[in-house]
Amino acid sequence: MIRVTIWNEFTHDQPAYEGGIHGYLKSVLDTEEDMVVKTATLRTEPMTDALLNETDVLFWWGHASHHEVPDELVEKIHDRVLRGMGLIVLHSGHHSKIFRKLVGTSGNLSWMDGAKERLWCVRPSHPIAAGVAPSIELPCEEMYGEPFDIPQPDDLIYVGWFNSGHVFRSGITYHRGHGKIFYFQPGHETDAAYKNPEVQKIIKNAVRWTAPTNMIDALSCPNVSSLEG
Repeated sequence: MIRVTIWNEFTHDQPAYEGGIHGYLKSVLDTEEDMVVKTATLRTEPMTDALLNETDVLFWWGHASHHEVPDELVEKIHDRVLRGMGLIVLHSGHHSKIFRKLVGTSGNLSWMDGAKERLWCVRPSHPIAAGVAPSIELPCEEMYGEPFDIPQPDDLIYVGWFNSGHVFRSGITYHRGHGKIFYFQPGHETDAAYKNPEVQKIIKNAVRWTAPTNMIDALSCPNVSSLEG
């Protein structure tokens, strides 16, 4: 079983998702027989050490309260990712403390409200794209545009095109230490991207791809003996 925790800032209204984005995504993933899903929020359901230590894949959705996330929690998540935990950063999580710390850049981008988006899969052989349509139309989504201040991704899986004329690297991966990271751009709180069945397939695939394959107990720098006589 993959132990999933969905962390949602949840400090302002999320009108497209009754009960919050975390609650909605939990209902989507609860249908999967190989996943056990829990939730956490910034204020009402704080992330505990026990919950984090029992998490194989962590979702992160934040927007207006990145500065309120305790640095101590960020350090713990960073350590756990390096030891093998998967991390899925959604939408405006590009400005979260944990994403910036892991990629080492500002995560800055350009944006505007209310554009139609078409997500194009540019690497259909990647496991995150398995069984997903070649393109996905989202009638209304907050536009994110290039330049996106990130290091070169390990994989570019989805490119978003907006009817404003902008494009964006909307689905990208990184490896950090023993952990795998997927950043996925759709998911503004006033729109309904997560209700799209193809988007849901991407999210489910991402859980399975980021799930740990080599979770280690601690980071270390051991002194070793010679192997040659």
